[in-house]
Amino acid sequence: MTTFVFDLDGTICFNGQPVSEVILRCLEDLTATGHKVIFASARPIRDLLPVLHQRFHEYPLIGGNGSLISINGKIAHVESFSEDQMQGLFRLIEEHQATFLIDSDWDYAYTGPVDHPILHKIDHSKLARQVPVHSLKSVIKILILTAEDMESLAEKFRALGVTVHRHRKEHIIDVNPPQVDKWTALKKLGVDEQQFVAFGNDSNDIPMFKTALHSVMIGHHDELKPFASESIPLEDNVEDQIVAKILELANQQLAV
Repeated sequence: MTTFVFDLDGTICFNGQPVSEVILRCLEDLTATGHKVIFASARPIRDLLPVLHQRFHEYPLIGGNGSLISINGKIAHVESFSEDQMQGLFRLIEEHQATFLIDSDWDYAYTGPVDHPILHKIDHSKLARQVPVHSLKSVIKILILTAEDMESLAEKFRALGVTVHRHRKEHIIDVNPPQVDKWTALKKLGVDEQQFVAFGNDSNDIPMFKTALHSVMIGHHDELKPFASESIPLEDNVEDQIVAKILELANQQLAV
């Protein structure tokens, strides 16, 4: 049977809304017939839960672009920045007068604008605490929301050896510890290269698209497109197209 890996925002849920029952029922049918379903998101686990119905909370969940792994409803793996890395990152944050959302494995710190769109995705279910950044016991992800010269800041982050995703449409920089991405997290869950199907929509999906047996891009992303086996356009019936594609690939049983 096949392992199916799904990004969330812009892939199987849209406009800040939870994953629809149409898609959820399709995913339940997948697991009922022996296929495996894994969710892999840029969101931390805390913010991944509100867009998935509770009956999916014990599925394998990858959060923070691979920094967090939840199994059977409990966080089982945390990958955080070292103290030296944090010192270097904060030096650059101060240098560029950047504002941020910084996540630990559960709580978070926020210094961004009061009207930033990201606020609609943070701790919607009030499961965590917003605290001063120095109160976070560990840091698994940094999202830069505003800064002087974002392009220069992104390059300086890369020079520190950390993992950087530049989301230009959203005007943000997404930073993770070194060698952390969705594919490295999938390996920790026992998923083998060329033995899974991936659905995604953004540059942070590239590592798993590169290693998937088959990959489906939702919408269009210039950086992701070269690694996609096929794509589904963002049209009014996109959810129906996604369900049809999932069923088609499941019936093909692409992977053992």
